[in-house]
Amino acid sequence: MPEFTIGIDIGTTGTKTVLVDIARARIVAQSTQDARLFSDAPGRAEADPTQWLHNVHAGIRAVLAESGVGPDRIAALATTGMVPAVVPVDRDGAPVRRALLQNDARATAEITELRNTLDDDVVLRATGSAITQQSVAPTALWLRRHEPETWSRTAHLVGSYDWVLMALGAPAHVELNWALESGLGTVDGGRFDPMYTAAGLAGELVPPVLAPGTRAGELSAAAAEATGLAAGLPLIVGGADHVLSAYAAGINAEGDWLVKLGGAGDILAAADTPVIDARLYLDAHPVPGRWLPNGCMATSGSLIRWFQTLSGGVDLVALDDEADTRAPAEILCLPYFLGEKSPLHDPDLRGAFVGLDLAHTRADMYRSVLEAIAFGFKHHTEVFAAMGVPLHRALVTNGGSKSVLWKQILADVLGTPLAPIIGHPGASLGAAVIAAVGTGLLDGWDSTAMFQTVGEPVVPNPDHVDRYAEAYAQWRELGDVLTPISHRIARKARP
Repeated sequence: MPEFTIGIDIGTTGTKTVLVDIARARIVAQSTQDARLFSDAPGRAEADPTQWLHNVHAGIRAVLAESGVGPDRIAALATTGMVPAVVPVDRDGAPVRRALLQNDARATAEITELRNTLDDDVVLRATGSAITQQSVAPTALWLRRHEPETWSRTAHLVGSYDWVLMALGAPAHVELNWALESGLGTVDGGRFDPMYTAAGLAGELVPPVLAPGTRAGELSAAAAEATGLAAGLPLIVGGADHVLSAYAAGINAEGDWLVKLGGAGDILAAADTPVIDARLYLDAHPVPGRWLPNGCMATSGSLIRWFQTLSGGVDLVALDDEADTRAPAEILCLPYFLGEKSPLHDPDLRGAFVGLDLAHTRADMYRSVLEAIAFGFKHHTEVFAAMGVPLHRALVTNGGSKSVLWKQILADVLGTPLAPIIGHPGASLGAAVIAAVGTGLLDGWDSTAMFQTVGEPVVPNPDHVDRYAEAYAQWRELGDVLTPISHRIARKARP
């Protein structure tokens, strides 16, 4: 009997594939292939879907070879990835151009136009999110105006992980959270017709919407030959990467919440009802009837890497050790080095270091970077609290969670114990688990606990909590003071 599943994560910089032994609740093999990000002009962020598919083929072959597991023992495959990336495809499902990623910022004029056309409150109540850089309708409008030849060949717009399933053999479709975060779908699962009308989009532009765990199709003979899997293998709808990462980490009951320390900073909380606020994003939890209000900061690990490069490439562990000797909040840093997404939604914000004197060192500046990101997460928790979202059990994942100092600063700033998930591979595991749920290998959606190893909680240092509370208030005030200056600088820098 087949007892393994495969989860594939289509990321910005890489494609990750995991092979999971469901019965023993363990990953038996994993592989990552690099992906190229194309940024041919300011504000552009694109990827090549054919590279994704090449990576998927290579990743599957690699995990099968590493594990020695035969294709007859694989029960299903599911995908996940960045959202809402936009892949324009023709009637045969072939991409007509490179994919436009969720952080592509070319459609600023179209965002303004649609905001002026549609009532903000109507959009927010219907779709759960405001019209922002992540909305798909402005991108579609930009393509129609600026690439008419491409647009004339476009039959559907689909997401990154949806397209990969299509390339493996599934019919055209989009996953539920792609539809929701795109602003083209509604919280109740329908189509938001006013957005289609305002942007002049055809009703069939978005193909059928499928929920996580749904069987989307089966592996084609051509894909079987390319991957080494068996033709006819069930292809299961996975979901958005941040959603499945939280799901696999155990954010499955109201009161659970997750701090995700990746290149950007994500914070997600499980809720039993839709939580709609213009400052946040809203996703459907894989567990039917549950929701994931969430926030995403433009920088987190990416800001740390920037500072590391600026410091001559010093090892991050060494920077941590240096910063651990410095006093808390000697310097204030505004982390808006790529503008800011939630909860401010202001691409014209800019970064800053304030409070420097000649006695300070790079250790003080590095510590202020870690603190700034923690303050950004605290800003989100205040929004959650204002919306009545309970925050009880806090978990932390991703690469940044390996830093003892960063976790301690987060616990001190947030004023709560933080439990790290050990060895968490992220969304690819969530996809593999959903593949098992979708094919009946697992009985229910709440089966993720068997895959988790929770570390010892990091407890707030009482000597630092009050100091950080004072510094956070100053940080918020500093942000307000510098916002108009940031806006003037940003306007002058535009071509």
